[in-house]
Amino acid sequence: MTHDGSAAKTSAGNFFEDFSPGQVIHHATPRTVTEADATLYLALTGSRFGIHCSAALARMAGLPRPPIEDLLAFHLVFGRSVPDISQNAVANLGYAEGRFGTLLYPHDTITASSTVLGVKENSNGRTGTVWVRTEARKDDGRDVLSYVRWVMVNKRDPASPAPEPIVPKLPDQVAADRLKVPPGLRPRHFNRVLSGSLHRFDSYAVGERIDHVDGMTIDEAEHRLATRLYQNTAAVHFNAHRERDGRFGRCLVYGGHVLSVARALSFNGLGNVLHVAAINGGTHANPVFAGDTIYAWSEILDRADLPGHPDLGALRIRLVALKDCPARDFPLRDTGGSYRPEVVLDFDYWGILPR
Repeated sequence: MTHDGSAAKTSAGNFFEDFSPGQVIHHATPRTVTEADATLYLALTGSRFGIHCSAALARMAGLPRPPIEDLLAFHLVFGRSVPDISQNAVANLGYAEGRFGTLLYPHDTITASSTVLGVKENSNGRTGTVWVRTEARKDDGRDVLSYVRWVMVNKRDPASPAPEPIVPKLPDQVAADRLKVPPGLRPRHFNRVLSGSLHRFDSYAVGERIDHVDGMTIDEAEHRLATRLYQNTAAVHFNAHRERDGRFGRCLVYGGHVLSVARALSFNGLGNVLHVAAINGGTHANPVFAGDTIYAWSEILDRADLPGHPDLGALRIRLVALKDCPARDFPLRDTGGSYRPEVVLDFDYWGILPR
């Protein structure tokens, strides 16, 4: 008679009951990034931001070589956390208080950990919301990224008692004086003709809205490949067999990939945003599926000087992504205040531009 010990050797991920405020979770596996990761990310998103595509433009911006795109860094950090935080998620609900630190370059290795900030069972008794702060560092100890996200997670047993609800209070935005300018970012000789945009920090006004014009269809193979690149193991994104019996009857596109496509589209109008410095907030308003076409528009919410960096300025930008709907009328909410069905992302971030 043989003993099957497989149940003790594999993990089904954490369910809602497994989280408690103050809990610290160290994530596997450290991830060394490469030029191949950066190239594949460009192929999957079509991103054209100059310092990530061109060694010459990176040097003109004061950097030694092209850094990894900020959102690729974000997704790689996010992917570390999925097996522990959102393996059994129904949906990732939002982000807040994200701050980028040192730039990530090919051959750097990142590690990540998360601290549980709050938990609250949902009224259906089958799921709950979990808030975590995830932090990532390079192998030399320098901070790469810290952010809060909240996620709806299935319960293992719907009959298990609800925990005492703890909902963290989060700021509406990262204060401009807390933004970090990456070491070396000094675009004194930045060639705006080569970058593809003549518009500097001073070109933008608070309240201005920009239709990014272009659309990009997300294909089945592409969104699954992107999710695997980030090592995001949430079955809702790639296990079609399971999801046939799920909420939508099909796989859901990872909202972070939608964010990356929208950011790539924003090049047409915001081509000189050199760095995403902070994430103020973000909401995945409606689901996206393979075959949907993404459009995007942006609104300038605020402007800020960066003390000690007279050649740089920061714009607070709202990036809105739509599915199967051009952005020319800037759709967002209906008359009742709810997100319109074509709105799939409402993302608020600080971007750094040359003056």
